[in-house]
Amino acid sequence: MKEMNPAISFVSPVYMAEKMLVKLVKEIQKVMVEINQSYEIILVDDRSPDSSWEVMKKLAKEFPEVKSVRLSRNFGQHPAIMAGLSLAKGEWIVVLDCDLQDQPKEVLKLYNKAKEGYDVVLAKRKNRQDGFFKKMTSTLFSLTYSYLTETKFDGTIANFGIYNKKVIVEICKMKDYIKSFPLFVNWVGFKSISIEVEHAERISGKSSYTFLKLLSLAFNTIISFSNKPLKLFVKFGMVMSLVSLIVGLITIFKYYKGEISVLGYSSLMVSIWFLSGIIITITGIVGIYIGKIFDQSKGRNPFIIDKIIN
Repeated sequence: MKEMNPAISFVSPVYMAEKMLVKLVKEIQKVMVEINQSYEIILVDDRSPDSSWEVMKKLAKEFPEVKSVRLSRNFGQHPAIMAGLSLAKGEWIVVLDCDLQDQPKEVLKLYNKAKEGYDVVLAKRKNRQDGFFKKMTSTLFSLTYSYLTETKFDGTIANFGIYNKKVIVEICKMKDYIKSFPLFVNWVGFKSISIEVEHAERISGKSSYTFLKLLSLAFNTIISFSNKPLKLFVKFGMVMSLVSLIVGLITIFKYYKGEISVLGYSSLMVSIWFLSGIIITITGIVGIYIGKIFDQSKGRNPFIIDKIIN
């Protein structure tokens, strides 16, 4: 007899979460009693250095609905999400973080809204329980990304949400080497809505995202999803050329009027250093884009699955 696919798949990337996984699974089980549908829980270990994988193996052995997946190395949060999505079989897929700041009880609210005819229901974090620095960097990234891509990106919305299978199928087709799940969701479209949910404090440990990691993620994401930085530098170069032409004409005019006898050394050196800096910066930006093209051309998988239990 052919096995029936579950109604709902839960996908959660796991990193440094050994103390939270048991509660995560129990909270999901609790909400699924209310929803009363078949389900699976896909936990993806992004090669966490703690004992998360040992806990995941026990959970998979104890509960048949828990599918524990381990990647071959640490690929990052978003490739781990994509690995889980590639295995999800549900008609609806819920993506949530493992730290329980995304509360499984809110899935009932998301699911009921999805049944009203939406393909994507995003969780908008009300009273976000993060530190000032994380909120600030998230807001800054949202504003920068929205400007550079000329789209609307809400910093209060992250990975948490419920997605129809057809949305996930299209996202999994995307061949971008750099993965960013929320931006993929934003790009594919479909009928979507965001609703407010309660955001909880992290019950254990701290975020693995340092300032440098956040900066690197933001930079790579913007470069991968937008070519506007190149356009901005082209405009800037044109403006600088116009300014240089005007200054040159003024200088020639003053020279013929006898107002300039010896050109200034300081102004000359400042101009050389300034324009050299601009040229080097533009060359560097172009080089980064070429590097991303090189990474993309290799065709490497963004993740490799090592083990699957259940």
